[in-house]
Amino acid sequence: MMLRPSINQILKNNESYYSLVIGVAKRAREITDKSFEEKIILDVKPVKTAVDQFASGDYKLIEDPRVRG
Repeated sequence: MMLRPSINQILKNNESYYSLVIGVAKRAREITDKSFEEKIILDVKPVKTAVDQFASGDYKLIEDPRVRG
């Protein structure tokens, strides 16, 4: 478990803060939906879990190069 990972530790290769926020939000929603479907009570908040997963490299941002200006 990481304690408050820095944004700079998570973002690499000039990825945007916006992409990180959207990625964490989507992953947190997946965690919440899965726990609801499986009737699991979460001990850790889904957003913290999602941030930790991005920080550890379990999940990575994939940005569409056509979107960036």
